[in-house]
Amino acid sequence: MIAAIDDGRPALPIARACAAINVPRATYYRSKVPVAASVERRQHRALSSRERQDVLDVLHEPRFIDLAPAQVHAMLLDDDRYLCSERTMYRILAANREVRERRDQLRHPAYTKPHIVATRPNELWSWDITKLLGPRKWSYFYLYVVIDVFSRYIVGWMVAHRELSSLAQRLLGDCYRRERVKPDELTIHADRGTSMMSKPVALLLADLGVTKTHSRPKTSNDNPFSEAHFKTLKYRPNFPDRFGAIEHARAHCSDFFAWYHFEHHHAGLGLLTPHDVHHGLAGARIEHRTATLAKAFTEHPERFPRGKPIPQALPTEVWINKPGFLQ
Repeated sequence: MIAAIDDGRPALPIARACAAINVPRATYYRSKVPVAASVERRQHRALSSRERQDVLDVLHEPRFIDLAPAQVHAMLLDDDRYLCSERTMYRILAANREVRERRDQLRHPAYTKPHIVATRPNELWSWDITKLLGPRKWSYFYLYVVIDVFSRYIVGWMVAHRELSSLAQRLLGDCYRRERVKPDELTIHADRGTSMMSKPVALLLADLGVTKTHSRPKTSNDNPFSEAHFKTLKYRPNFPDRFGAIEHARAHCSDFFAWYHFEHHHAGLGLLTPHDVHHGLAGARIEHRTATLAKAFTEHPERFPRGKPIPQALPTEVWINKPGFLQ
């Protein structure tokens, strides 16, 4: 407490004393007010607890439950009733946390942000479906793509006339058998599309011993590898505005995936190709690049002021939503 001289006055000005001990002046003045006097008194114009409850009960009536307080207030006046002002209705609703919605509604569950990691091929797949414009307006073909997250290798794809869970079920089953995946070793991630959430797909994955995970609703960042792959496909210079027939779409995708697997040096893979990473050829490729750079350094060391160059390394893990404490 601030020291005082004999006549009760403070030894220092209150402002200076409070600043010295880092105490707000309001706190000091509050400490000087008797406890009984600091108790807030109810305004004489305020509604009683019973009256406030009566207002809340009226707002809960079926005829008023969907209406804003302004509408309720006007309708009550038309019925020769006055309970309180419109603003007081809002205050009562706010005190009961009912300002936005007073009906008993189903609430969407809180979806957990997925955190999934892959440290090798065939440990985590991501799949999605995108539309390809057909020959006429409002006509589409549907491209199904299953991508290995670690290697970015396309383990399976299909172009169909429509989006069906049965087609997705067949594609995923074929990919699983072709890649010789063992039970309980694979996780398949997808968004919450109709086919992705379908019962046939869920039963298939359960029978195969595959863990399935899903993105949060309307959160494309939870499925980034499929989204990025579709962007690579559609931003290629030779991607047509429309496909004349489904055979045209299949031929184009076949050429694209061949280029993507064997010629596309992926920035996320240390500029290696998805084929090399998926089939275990990355180590030999990096050794060859290391030897080439060492030879260049031996011949012209003056051109490398930072020392002997080394090629980019292959990432050891790939995350969908890496946790913050690991970043």
